[in-house]
Amino acid sequence: MWLPGVLVAVAAALLAGLVHALVPGVPLLTAAVVFGIVAGQLPVARRTLTGVLAPGLSVASKRIMRLGIVLLGLKLSLVDILGLGWVTIGTTVAIVVLTFFGTLWFGRRIGLPGHQPLLIATGFSVCGASAIGAMSAVVRADDEDTATPIALVTLCGTLAIAVLPALWHPLGLDALQYGQWVGASVHDVGQVVATAQVAGPAALAVAIVVKLTRVLMLAPIVAGVSLQERRRDARETASTSTAMPLRTGTLAAVPTDASTRHPPIVPLFVVGFLAAVMLRTLVPLPDGVLVVADTLQTYFLATALFGLGAAVQLRVLVRTGGRALTVGLGSWALIAALAYGAVLLA
Repeated sequence: MWLPGVLVAVAAALLAGLVHALVPGVPLLTAAVVFGIVAGQLPVARRTLTGVLAPGLSVASKRIMRLGIVLLGLKLSLVDILGLGWVTIGTTVAIVVLTFFGTLWFGRRIGLPGHQPLLIATGFSVCGASAIGAMSAVVRADDEDTATPIALVTLCGTLAIAVLPALWHPLGLDALQYGQWVGASVHDVGQVVATAQVAGPAALAVAIVVKLTRVLMLAPIVAGVSLQERRRDARETASTSTAMPLRTGTLAAVPTDASTRHPPIVPLFVVGFLAAVMLRTLVPLPDGVLVVADTLQTYFLATALFGLGAAVQLRVLVRTGGRALTVGLGSWALIAALAYGAVLLA
């Protein structure tokens, strides 16, 4: 039942790759998300997406997403990250932490429903739509909670491709400073490349390493939230057990399958991601292997992001998403300001 949806998502990813090849300024992953969003708005396509294709799109947005995140680890070498220097590393980590908790607080303060504050905070602080997909799997977010953050991070990341280059010279940044600013503030890796390449190869190299340093923060953030979810589930299970007295006056036993609802302390795909990072750091992998892994990782994530984008309903977002848009734009401004301050400090 899942095969038709997966095949459609793969075809959309390949089409996004073709668009990127023809127009390099359009990031492949952004194109995949946009294709999903556009398909989800067409009445005829919508019925198919929520019908026969739904099981496969769910597999794409969850399981294939996890495979892409594992392979994403092969992009990261701790040697390259350490080459940035401790000041840049420290400020980059601080930017992620402050943006994550600042956005989470603002989203809850403004009254966003469900897991939206957490997912927006994860996407804007770490690595865009792929981070949202990873976090949604941990907290078991529904499609409605996931769709709005996906739309917002895609919108702001796309705007960054046009806005940040226009601010490069007015802010008085040289090429390397601009690259660091882009890497520390733009959401998706492909969007970072599209935004930083205007300043030349040196700026692009710095931007990518800084961005991948942010990607590395996905592991502790997801693991921390997973541990919190596990504790919350344990409290709810204990509360439920004390609220179910037997007729004899004793307490009902906790269902034997209750523990199976608990997310693992460290999700398996996060373990795989960290293992891939260590493999890239410690083992001199052939260039051919890295090229193949990078291509597979990109298309795995593109396949997953099409599935996530297809769940976005723009009519609902326009009608009810004013507060979410405020949080998204606020988070985008916050991370850009923090990154600019870090560039000046470095």
